[in-house]
Amino acid sequence: MRISGFRSMDTVTAGASDRDRHDRQRRIEWVDMDGIASCRVLVAGAGALGNEVVKDLVLSGFRHIDVIDMDDVVLSNLSRCLFFRDSDVHSGMKSEIVASRASELDPDAEIRPIVGRIQDMESWNYDIIVGCLDNILARMHLNATACGLGIPYVDGATDGMMGKLQVVLPGGPCLQCASNRSHAKALERRFTCTGSSSVFVPHTASDITTTAVIAAMEVRETMKIASDRQDLTVEGVTYYDGTAGTVFTLDLDRDPQCPNHTEE
Repeated sequence: MRISGFRSMDTVTAGASDRDRHDRQRRIEWVDMDGIASCRVLVAGAGALGNEVVKDLVLSGFRHIDVIDMDDVVLSNLSRCLFFRDSDVHSGMKSEIVASRASELDPDAEIRPIVGRIQDMESWNYDIIVGCLDNILARMHLNATACGLGIPYVDGATDGMMGKLQVVLPGGPCLQCASNRSHAKALERRFTCTGSSSVFVPHTASDITTTAVIAAMEVRETMKIASDRQDLTVEGVTYYDGTAGTVFTLDLDRDPQCPNHTEE
């Protein structure tokens, strides 16, 4: 049998480029693999979005990743979370499982789990924070902390077939600059990751394809920042509509009344 275009005696051998795990990524002009490998990243949230983000970070060459979440695995997580198994349901903490299984993707990656609330964190020794949270209170806390410490923050969120992305750079417009009164009314509502609350809120719709798109966008922006190419990061707030297959970005200015900027 002969396949058109190949001689039967042809052999294919792997060259030096094929022995480099990240050779294809190095071919992207702006990518700095050394900067990516040395970057310290905190992933906040180990649910559906967090699973995808951690996977993409490891495969992209990030070597120092902490992932924080306070919850255990439930059955409904399994349709949207790469690293969870049936045996994990109610028998394992999300951050610990994600850290353990993501480490199998690359032996050089150091992924540390943190079991707890974002609000209880004391050490913030990170170069970039990636938000994968599903409630406003924790996201606003993370946003305020990042702004106060001057740490770039990449925030992602999904709702069914819809998703959004915002990159918060030091001194630039933040999540609170883009918030409105409806966000304020929802601040104390608990989904996960925020701790105790007496307010019950029904779970929102979720879809793995939308989650995968938003996670990929978050990690791509993280790669830009780690490569010292903040000039390439997406400005404003980017919205993704999976049903229509559209993406659009709204311009966003820094709010002079935002408490995260009034003391600058």
